[in-house]
Amino acid sequence: MATAVTIDLSIDPARKGEFLGFIKGIAPDTRSYAGCISFDIWTDQDKPGHVLFYELWDSRGHQEKYLAWRTETGLMDKLGPFLTAPPTISYLDKFDG
Repeated sequence: MATAVTIDLSIDPARKGEFLGFIKGIAPDTRSYAGCISFDIWTDQDKPGHVLFYELWDSRGHQEKYLAWRTETGLMDKLGPFLTAPPTISYLDKFDG
């Protein structure tokens, strides 16, 4: 069963455009990573600094391996200056009820 992942980000509103441009540039690598079913970026209409990543993965393990790869390659260090708070990651199972 697929795993949904949300990553809730608080971005400096003054740098939101720069952040989204940066993410757009790396999104193809995310979408083509083994186990990634989909990767979408959502921006909050009412809170300009709120950005949500909504991802579907074959499994939590696939996403965790991807996240480790992004950390090893230094991407997380590049994201840090854009953030105003630590990201919140949630792993979700679909309830078919």
